[in-house]
Amino acid sequence: MGLFLLQAADSVAAADTLDLQKTTVELVEKLATTPADQLLAEFGDKAIAFGLKVLAALVIYVVGAWIIRKIKKIIHNIFVKRNTEHSIASFVESLVSIALTVFLVIFTISALGINTTSIAALLAAGGMAIGMALSGTVQNFAGGIMLLVFKPFKAGDFIEAQGFSGTVTDVTIVSTKLTTTDNRSIIIPNGALSNGTINNYSQNVYRRLEWLVDVEYGASSPKVKEVLQKIVDDEKRIVYSPAAPADPTIALNALRDSSVQFVVRAWVKKEDYWDVLYAVNEAIYLRIPENGIEFPFPQLDVHINNGDQ
Repeated sequence: MGLFLLQAADSVAAADTLDLQKTTVELVEKLATTPADQLLAEFGDKAIAFGLKVLAALVIYVVGAWIIRKIKKIIHNIFVKRNTEHSIASFVESLVSIALTVFLVIFTISALGINTTSIAALLAAGGMAIGMALSGTVQNFAGGIMLLVFKPFKAGDFIEAQGFSGTVTDVTIVSTKLTTTDNRSIIIPNGALSNGTINNYSQNVYRRLEWLVDVEYGASSPKVKEVLQKIVDDEKRIVYSPAAPADPTIALNALRDSSVQFVVRAWVKKEDYWDVLYAVNEAIYLRIPENGIEFPFPQLDVHINNGDQ
């Protein structure tokens, strides 16, 4: 497609060149055969006509520039009323301004009587070539617009995407910047980010924690549940309010090869997730043995059958 446009532009340019050569020859012949006073009169008429065209072109440009400014102001006010993301608002405003300015310049040149066909063909061919060269960047632009419009996350959210996890520190029209828990800066192109899975840990107010506690066979199930319930009750950051989807759950989860597994599930505010996880881990490790309940070790019972006895 780009090659076709370039060939078309070359054909138009060649045709314009032939027309210019023909006009030049006719002008030279006319100068040689026309009296001087008639030439001056014709020159004056053409100068006046050209001056009027220049004046009309200036009026068109001034009025067009004023209209473009008004359109930009209207678009800006719409974005402000809708509280649109600043990045996408700025990008759309710039894009509309550039497109309208290009059309205004072409229209102004056309008002001077200059053939703009070749200019339009060259602009189309150039736009196609630039679009093909910047296909990846255009994809990131499109992805950035999708992210800024639908807002699956915002600055300050902790997300996991494209194999990385961290806090979103900056969202631009082409990329998103994460700061990992070990203070690394990761920049992810918006094209890949918008087409992949995004796990937003900060989207909801509450998160559920789960602990899997293995104890040895022979331990009293009611006793284990009692100890675990006491640990949960002592942790004041665990949520019991109606806003949480469920109260803490304690149950016998599985009968494993070397242990009996209990599960504890509880809801906490998202900002307390890690602190509560580590605090309850330590409480389980310390208080389970204090109550006479032992943690299991992998074990294998071997039975030997002596055929001689």
